[in-house]
Amino acid sequence: MAIARLLLQQQEERPKCVSARGRSLCRYFVKVSWGWTFLCLLPFIALTSYVATRSLGTVFRRLGALLVGSMIWFTCTKFFILIENATGTCYNSSALLDIRPGFTDKRSCISSGGFWDGFDISGHSFLLPYCTLMILEEAAVAHFVRFEKSWQKHLINFLTLSLAFLIFVWIFMFFCTSIYFHDFSQKLLGTSFGILGWYVTYKQWYLMPYSPGLPLRSANKEGKRGYNK
Repeated sequence: MAIARLLLQQQEERPKCVSARGRSLCRYFVKVSWGWTFLCLLPFIALTSYVATRSLGTVFRRLGALLVGSMIWFTCTKFFILIENATGTCYNSSALLDIRPGFTDKRSCISSGGFWDGFDISGHSFLLPYCTLMILEEAAVAHFVRFEKSWQKHLINFLTLSLAFLIFVWIFMFFCTSIYFHDFSQKLLGTSFGILGWYVTYKQWYLMPYSPGLPLRSANKEGKRGYNK
């Protein structure tokens, strides 16, 4: 309840410490957040999986987590757009006074110079927590894998630092989103989808045999299948 009141208060006050240009940069970084997360996790998962198991089959299996993540990102993004189009109306301006008839989706409305008012589930609030939780799950394995070659250790250290930096950026972007974009219900739903995507995969499905499997740390800790061949 205290967190909810705080977010509502932030939504009402909206401090002006971040410029319009800063908010535009925030939008841009969030749009490419899955791409950066994917690019950093790809070599990290591949190298740690191979060093731990010496099995290319396991490497490709574990890389399946990135494919699953891409599917979750794509599906949720399309679903959010569908909801916004289904619940929206095209107006002449943001004053929401005069309706523009004949428009059934946001893209065509905006292209004609109109203003679309619909329920816009926050894609920012969905993607940033999801990326952060996925990085935390995958990156923790670095502490449990022994690297025989120095170049492997240096590369993993670099990738681990890169992932840590991404976590910092995604948390900061999430903070900006919580202040400047969307209303509380839209942010709450977006965040819920992000957490749900992580929970269904890493806490449920990846415990099962026919899945990408858990990272080595989680597999050893929980006694479940993670790097099984």
